[in-house]
Formats: sequence, structure tokens, C-alpha cells
Amino acid sequence: MRFSFAAVTAALVLPLSLSPLAVAPDASAQPAPPPPYIDHVTWAKWGDLSSLRVYPTPAGRQAAGEVGTVAAAEQAWAEVLAASPDAAIPGMREQFDCHWQFAEFVQPGKASWNLEPWRPEVDAAQMVAAGCNPGGTEEPF
Repeated sequence: MRFSFAAVTAALVLPLSLSPLAVAPDASAQPAPPPPYIDHVTWAKWGDLSSLRVYPTPAGRQAAGEVGTVAAAEQAWAEVLAASPDAAIPGMREQFDCHWQFAEFVQPGKASWNLEPWRPEVDAAQMVAAGCNPGGTEEPF
């Protein structure tokens, strides 16, 4: 997912210097909807490259579109790992957290959040600046 809103990136990089999920909940924020947050996941291949396609449920999209849903993000990642234990690869959780925090704000309704094990591990600011796709553009498949 390549974000096209520089203002969104700039506004969100500062809080991410601590953690991708460090945004404090607003006192008036509604509680996250109940799980499940992930409908299903599937691996896609293109040549030697692979991508884990994460398909959120409506509740997952709603929770991801709200600030302060750290517990829901933990639950959602656990659901990803339950569906695909081989997703426990360095850098994949960070990509997931980036998508959880920003996908529904910047590109709502995207069919899947795509996580790639071949992407480099980067800090949170670089992750956001790269639109959750460090090391290259979104995969061509």
C-alpha cells in the first residue's frame, strides 16, 4: 500500500518514533468492536517472492480505523498467526502494525493488507514513509 498523503505521513511519524501502536486512546473513543478481526489469510507467489494477504473482517476494519486499539491489534495478529503460523517472520508484525494503524485511514476498504517476508526490517518512521512497503513498491502480483 503506497500512501499518497504526505500530510498523513508527517502527522503520524512523530507518534511512531516510540512504537507503531503507541498512539494513546482518546478519552471519548469507543471501545473496539469484538473479534474476530481477521476473516482469512492466504499466501500468494510471484516468481520467488511471496506475500501474505490478510483479509480483515468488518470489525477488523472498524477497529483498525480507530486510534487506541492496541489490544485489538494484538488479538488480530494472534488471529493471523493462528491462520498462518509461518507468518512469524521478522518484519511481518511491523508491516501488520503499520497496516493496522494506517490502512483504513489512508486507503479504506483495500481488499487485503499484504505482508511480505522479503521486505527489509526498518524503524517505524521508515515503515510509514514507505507506505508500509519498505524496500520497494507494493508487490506486482
